[in-house]
Amino acid sequence: MSEELLINVTPQETRVALVENGVLQEVHIERTSSKGIVGNIYKGKVVRILPGMQAAFIDAGLERTGFLHAADIVSRTQSTHAESEPHDAGDDSQSEPEVSAPMPEIRELLHDGQTVVVQVVKDPIGGKGARLTTQITIPSRHLVFVPDTTHVGVSQRIVNVEERERLRLCVNELIEENPGVGGFIVRTVAEGAAKEELRSDLKFLRRVWSKIETAKTEAKKISLIHEDIPLSMRTMRDLVGENVEKVRIDSRETFEKAEKFARELIPEVADSIEYYPGERPIFDLFSVEDEIQRALRHDVPLKSGGYLIIDQTEAMTTVDVNTGAFVGRRNLEETLFKTNLEAAQAIARQLRLRNLGGIVIIDFIDMSDAEHRRQVMRALEKAMSRDRVKSFITEMSSLGLVEITRKRTRDSLERTLTEPCPVCEARGVLKTAETVCYEIFREILRLARQYDANEILVLASQVVVDMLLEEESTSLADLQEFMGKPIRLQVEPTYHQELYDIVPT
Repeated sequence: MSEELLINVTPQETRVALVENGVLQEVHIERTSSKGIVGNIYKGKVVRILPGMQAAFIDAGLERTGFLHAADIVSRTQSTHAESEPHDAGDDSQSEPEVSAPMPEIRELLHDGQTVVVQVVKDPIGGKGARLTTQITIPSRHLVFVPDTTHVGVSQRIVNVEERERLRLCVNELIEENPGVGGFIVRTVAEGAAKEELRSDLKFLRRVWSKIETAKTEAKKISLIHEDIPLSMRTMRDLVGENVEKVRIDSRETFEKAEKFARELIPEVADSIEYYPGERPIFDLFSVEDEIQRALRHDVPLKSGGYLIIDQTEAMTTVDVNTGAFVGRRNLEETLFKTNLEAAQAIARQLRLRNLGGIVIIDFIDMSDAEHRRQVMRALEKAMSRDRVKSFITEMSSLGLVEITRKRTRDSLERTLTEPCPVCEARGVLKTAETVCYEIFREILRLARQYDANEILVLASQVVVDMLLEEESTSLADLQEFMGKPIRLQVEPTYHQELYDIVPT
């Protein structure tokens, strides 16, 4: 599998596209005006404790207070949270569970006004503040530094037992050579890495932690004490694996910084970085711009003629699979099976491309053949296995429903690039002109009882006024006769279909 990383940089934003075999798989966007803060470390203050939720709100100098749960405060040797995925480190979770203990009450851990050093694990999403933790993790290319443990873990995605043991021994030897606080998690990308590469990462992480310790001591009030690296460097650190053949960057300045960053931290990647000076925009190389626009639509066409309908809500995302124009060659069961197989591949890609997290419910087309259902599930699991974001897939229900939970640390592509429609108020639909006409009739009657007016003036959109003068002209005349007062209509070009005003004069 051939991969390329395309990095588009402008003063306003940085965009990164991961392309596999010529097909866009992931898009990451960081805007100068609203940069992501995952990985940042802050000195904050406890402003409110919620015993019922086992959580606290922390003022870290951000727009909204952050949320800190008791499970994200307890020592890693006390909490199963140690086995969760370290923030911003892909899916490099530890492999051996540690002994768990009952979680202390939140008031045993924190008190109002207490100063606490926290790290952001989830960006503010929607109306929610950032999700915080006191369990700091600092990722590099091959390792994740965990200052509050002495454990050395290995990513679960490294399945070769001998390689796992080699990496563990390597890191333990390096810790003896370069002693200090903290433990390490070996990342998936470290599979096959030489000891010298691991040594370089370990020294780098020790230096970073030393700077953080100094900043913690010197910071006198609520403040940022460590900022994660920019998106262009972060994606090189986390996304560039053995399959990535090229990293193309269209900014000379960013290219020079990226090349220096790579030679210091990930030298095996340095030779694959290229400056792209072409006149044709870099995102046009693989139709990335077109793919981003298509990823904002609700419908996703399938090659067979079927299609997906994807709806993102606050609670969950739903994916509906439809056969559309695909009728198959043999029988109905074959048609359903072929459509669902293709849909499984497309859904896995869309979850990555759109960065859909939380609960995802997939409504596959019902299939009577149990073997077909198994094959569709295996196809979905295989396609999802290429996703770097941690997810869990349930078995297909008798109704053909499959539930996926996918870790969410940042806003989806849709919420990054769009905003709720002020006209329909994010309903996705508008009241019909007929419905608005009937609302106007009711409002006229209501105002006529309240005011002794000589005339009623109705201000509305062109389409509503046209309907009042045509299809609803009889009803309008009857209402005027009933009230004994004239009703005058006036078109307001700036009014949308649902907006109107009624003025008694």
